[in-house]
Amino acid sequence: MSVADRPRFPEGFWWGAATSAFQVEGAAAEGGRSPSIWDAFVRRPGAVADGATAETACDHYHRYAEDVALMAELGLSAYRFSTAWTRVQPGGSGPANPEGLDFYERLTDALLERGIAPVLTLFHWDLPQELQERGGWLERDTAYRFAEYAGLVADRLADRVDMWITLNEPFVHMIYGYAWGIHAPGLPLVYGALPAAHHQLLAHGLAVAELRARGVRSVAITNNCSPAWPASREPADLAAADAYDRLHNRLFTDPVLLGEYPDLSAFDSIELPVQDGDLKVISAPLDGLGLNYYRPTLVAAPSPGAGLPFDLPEMTGHPITAFGWPIVPDGLRELLELFHHRYGGALPPLYVTENGASFPDVVADDGTVPDPSRIDFLDGHVRAVAAAIDAGVDVRGYFAWSLLDNFEWAEGYTQRFGLVHVDFETQRRTPKDSFHWYRDLIAAQRGA
Repeated sequence: MSVADRPRFPEGFWWGAATSAFQVEGAAAEGGRSPSIWDAFVRRPGAVADGATAETACDHYHRYAEDVALMAELGLSAYRFSTAWTRVQPGGSGPANPEGLDFYERLTDALLERGIAPVLTLFHWDLPQELQERGGWLERDTAYRFAEYAGLVADRLADRVDMWITLNEPFVHMIYGYAWGIHAPGLPLVYGALPAAHHQLLAHGLAVAELRARGVRSVAITNNCSPAWPASREPADLAAADAYDRLHNRLFTDPVLLGEYPDLSAFDSIELPVQDGDLKVISAPLDGLGLNYYRPTLVAAPSPGAGLPFDLPEMTGHPITAFGWPIVPDGLRELLELFHHRYGGALPPLYVTENGASFPDVVADDGTVPDPSRIDFLDGHVRAVAAAIDAGVDVRGYFAWSLLDNFEWAEGYTQRFGLVHVDFETQRRTPKDSFHWYRDLIAAQRGA
């Protein structure tokens, strides 16, 4: 992106990067932390590539000061991180763990000292294992336990955190963890996973009330969203794409913004355990909506016996990441404009809370980490955000995923998303070329 053709963003636009607690912190048995569902899942034979665990991960728990210094070098205006429920409230109930809160207070204060806005996510998939043994998100009580935990974090940090995000990607957590079983807690329940959708949303609404009661000024929720592209203009493919859109994008957004669930009649077996008053709780007003975007989804009419009202064929004709995901920057513009037009006045300001790509990055002999494909990826997606803003969409920030190479869930350490290369044996951090590109982009925006 040359200086001459670089798009300009509104003053005050947040340039950020993101991580999550389980993926970077390590110190799994330190500071009073209890096991999460991911600590249990990684011990299942074959569950994670190469049998990897996150016991050390990026050792961010001990090296956070070094990582905050890297953020300052980048020039970040905001850093999105998550608190580990198991570190703050071991077991998922009872009093707060002072050591856990002390760590997040140190991190928050270090960010503020560098002029970086803390953006705190309360849940990024690491449910306490003790709660899972009582049913996890399939049980309504978990929503109330989450609200209690949210209050404990806010009691300590409400006065210093700029934005609070209740949940990260409840759709992905439900589908991968409870429907397909390829993420923790590893339950292949298919339609039986649907209570996990409603209980996560109820937890969100209950947590919003707890945060507001403690004076929190800015609250949001973040979901992974994807344009649903029909495989053709045939009616069956169009109907399949509509059904997928309702499940992936609208199931976790309509209740929050509109106070109602979308029509899910295409899914014959769906039953949501909604009780009187739940939707009013879920639709409490918000100050922002986070969208995580990685790729669009190609959708076709279901094959016989598919069990779902759609098939998801492989998308071809685009470059791909190391994950095999198609790289389609304009899909981000499309998604932002879709939400803008779909929800109109009900839509709060949008934030791209995750966007990034994995590539097989290695440290070169000269000590650099060339990653031109990631630079091209980021360049295209930043331009897509600019195009959406030009079209009238109120987008307030962009967070690259991820600050660091980290534990990539079921893929272990085989997929590198970071702006910073991490040697997981030595914990040496090496900024990649994309780090320097992003630093220069941010500096130029501030200069403009």
